[in-house]
Amino acid sequence: MASKGLPLTVSDTGRRPNFQRRVRQLTFLLLIFSVLVGLGTTFTINTFLSWSHSSGGRLQHIPVNAREILSQCAALKVKPGPPEDFLSRDASERFEPGIRPTLIRNATIWTGANSGAEIITGDILLDKGIVKNLGHVSSSILQGLKELQVVDANGSWVTPGLVDLHSHVGVLSVPATGGTFDVGSRHGPTAPWLRSIDGFNTHDDAFKLAIAGGVTSAQVLPGSGNAIGGQAFVFKLRKTPDRSATAMIVEPPHTLNGTERDPSAPLHWRHMKQACGENLRGYGNRMDAIWSFRSAYNEARIIKKSQDEFCAKAEAALWDELQGQSFPENLQWEALVDVLRGRVKIANHCYEEVDFDDLVRLTNEFQFPIASFHHASEAWLVPEVLKRTWGGTPAIAIFATNHRYKRESYRGSEFAPRILADNDIPVVMKSDHPVLNSRYLAFEAQQAHYFGLQPELALASITSTPATAAGLSHRIGILQVGADADAVLWDTHPLQLGATPRKVWIDGILQVGAEGVVVGKGKEGERWQVPPRVPDWEQERREAVQWEGMAPLGTRKVRGRVVFRNVSEVWVRGERGRGVESLFEAKEGGAVDVVVEDGRVACVGEACRVGERAAETVVDLHGGAISPGLTSYGSPLGIEEIAGEISTGEGELDDPFRKDALHILGDEGGLLRAEDSLQFNTRNALLAHRSGVIYATSHLAKSSLFGGSNVVLGGLSTTFRTGAANGLEDGAVVKPITALHLIVGRATPYAGARAAGAPAGPSLSLEIAAIRRLLLRPGDEDTESGIWWNKAAKGEIPIVIDVGNADIMVALLKLKKEVEGRRNSTLKLVFSHAAEAHLIAADIANAGVGVILTSPKPFPGTWDDHRILPGPPLSNDTAVVTLLQHGVKVAIGIREGWQAANTRFDAAWTALETNGRVNLREAHALASANLEELLGVDDEIGLEGDLVAYDGGGTFDLSSKAVAIIVPVQKHVEIL
Repeated sequence: MASKGLPLTVSDTGRRPNFQRRVRQLTFLLLIFSVLVGLGTTFTINTFLSWSHSSGGRLQHIPVNAREILSQCAALKVKPGPPEDFLSRDASERFEPGIRPTLIRNATIWTGANSGAEIITGDILLDKGIVKNLGHVSSSILQGLKELQVVDANGSWVTPGLVDLHSHVGVLSVPATGGTFDVGSRHGPTAPWLRSIDGFNTHDDAFKLAIAGGVTSAQVLPGSGNAIGGQAFVFKLRKTPDRSATAMIVEPPHTLNGTERDPSAPLHWRHMKQACGENLRGYGNRMDAIWSFRSAYNEARIIKKSQDEFCAKAEAALWDELQGQSFPENLQWEALVDVLRGRVKIANHCYEEVDFDDLVRLTNEFQFPIASFHHASEAWLVPEVLKRTWGGTPAIAIFATNHRYKRESYRGSEFAPRILADNDIPVVMKSDHPVLNSRYLAFEAQQAHYFGLQPELALASITSTPATAAGLSHRIGILQVGADADAVLWDTHPLQLGATPRKVWIDGILQVGAEGVVVGKGKEGERWQVPPRVPDWEQERREAVQWEGMAPLGTRKVRGRVVFRNVSEVWVRGERGRGVESLFEAKEGGAVDVVVEDGRVACVGEACRVGERAAETVVDLHGGAISPGLTSYGSPLGIEEIAGEISTGEGELDDPFRKDALHILGDEGGLLRAEDSLQFNTRNALLAHRSGVIYATSHLAKSSLFGGSNVVLGGLSTTFRTGAANGLEDGAVVKPITALHLIVGRATPYAGARAAGAPAGPSLSLEIAAIRRLLLRPGDEDTESGIWWNKAAKGEIPIVIDVGNADIMVALLKLKKEVEGRRNSTLKLVFSHAAEAHLIAADIANAGVGVILTSPKPFPGTWDDHRILPGPPLSNDTAVVTLLQHGVKVAIGIREGWQAANTRFDAAWTALETNGRVNLREAHALASANLEELLGVDDEIGLEGDLVAYDGGGTFDLSSKAVAIIVPVQKHVEIL
């Protein structure tokens, strides 16, 4: 604050002296004054004034806090960044005394340096929280270390700890409850004063899971319902001994506990979340949103200008002009002032071309940079617009294949990472945890590589590139001497499907990898230690750009004879209970021909060789495979086009459990048919078809991110062909009514996840009581409800119950036994979702109940799911292994339509993490034969169900892609 002070002579020529000369003069006078006072000299202010007065000049009053004011003004010019000698530090400020040094020997080290191209073979020494040595570590260095821990990598890969640039871990924590939603604000479109750390829950169950996937750091963002959602922080996911959120921040900004900066400390980057587009509709439309930005930044610009003018006068020693004034600042807007000073890394949620254009214009109007655009579904379509961002091109943080979940994500493309990279735009793969479980951040990079992103850039997209975007590449996301000791030792090359950390260190402290858990069994061999060979997608990338994300997904239908050349494997459906069976598996160099006549395999082997002219179409599979088409279950695939856009789907279900729950006990419950809502040619279904998923069973209930469905009655499911043109096409609907579906569980934890004004839902006991009543007394068969509840009670159709909690499953097993005893029938009961089924595996098997794991990669999303079996590297067993060992028929499914296209990779991952206890043939059955048997559609699909031809590898290889579908029921082959 300004105050009355000491006069200082200033030239009255009307011109300000040179700034540096004036500062030196003022400092000299103040120094003399302080020295004399310190010596005890009888020295009055008037004496000093007279001494400092120049003849012909006028007097200025120096405020007593002039030094502080000048220091504050000088601080405005300081830019964030590490000290020049940062990497020469001897220890990290995060080092915990007593932690022993660790030497990782014989490693293949991907450092993240040189744009991801640097690979070193050798050792890594971790000590005092930093990387102390890299490559060859001399014995003289090791001799001075006490209690050295040695880990032999045996040539395996070591990478930096993964960095998740977009996460809500800790502020949208799990298991989800109504009290853990601290991710956004309803108090206006602009709230730069809010901070994610103030809602950061240190008890989030997701921390350990994320670390188990190799994630060591995450930028925790406020929500995207505000144009300016608040300040973000980059956290290490390791909890510290004092258990505070503050201690988990990587580099706390000076503003964390006040606005005064320690001049002796380096200035750390601050982080801010912004958003645009549909999420801001609570405060108006896009025009309202951009005005809110402009209004907020104008406030900040006014304050910044006032500060600059104030400091210009102070630095010119024009103290009288500042008399009675204080340094201009406003706690609400100070973060945006720092944005304008280039001291904040902005993470900007933005989807569409119009949004990017809006924000790029905004940055140029107010002259501030954006570090990264997030979600960015259409960024790949406007690279030149992105390059016009003030201050430089932002990084683009995106999903690999999670698209079409709302209208503005509709044009998202799996080819976006490669297209962005080809335009020299930094690519970041992110989780948006818990939208995607950040434990599988590496899977996002694997998919990006599969669709064409170069391997070094794919690895960089989850390490060095996000670290650079956050301004922290001097310490995280990279392995170099002096950087933080965050490292991951993998069982395979990290871009191999199913790659799992053997050990994870954060700040040199082992977090995951204790003795006793087996990791990597079944993945031995050199091929697992190199980046996977992936298909050529050049044509698809060109078409994606040409059609602006809407390339046609149709197929070319060929009748007559089709010859598949260079086929290494042929698999077919076996008899019931036998899954898939091998018809042919080539030995080294033993690929053969497969001849298809009118949609049926006519011949396999050397005897089938025919000339080029003898077939209408010849398809070279380059050592690929032919295998049964996969089946998808669990999502509204084919019921909706865009998940978050009600106008493209079924709409809200009328659920009698919510409105007239007591009447349902009198058998007034209604069952609706999913077949009546089927729509064909949805992009999710067509992309699934092109990925080898030929059949899908869908019901009407939708799951939300925050805990199951909003209804109890899921209706009557239907099974259809994903590639069918319409419902009248031969074979389009495989089974019109497949099963009766129910959803049983506790209430959705977040009111915001329910329909506006909808109640929380019936009690758990009421749900089970009503189901008991409907199975014991289903009513007359002159109503839809009566017909199908009777069939379910007699065991004529499966009853599929979406349930997560083991105790609820026990109650349902008791109910099954009660109904069967009283009706003398056998219910065909299947548990789907079934997150805790492993806890009662023996009981499920004894009851003859099947299980469909719709979240095969387990996650404790709600309280009903919180006792998951995580699998390696946290546990030896997985849910699939446990259930199979007890004799339970198991299959896998999905929760959302976009996931269907990833079914073959989900099946492969499920098998790979079992340490060889589930082979790939059995994995195939998880997503085909087992699933079809549990749903009762195996007879309809039959032994001659559709087959899929893969070019370049087998069903589960990252080297392969589906190129043709053999369709017996329609007597043709579809060329993709």
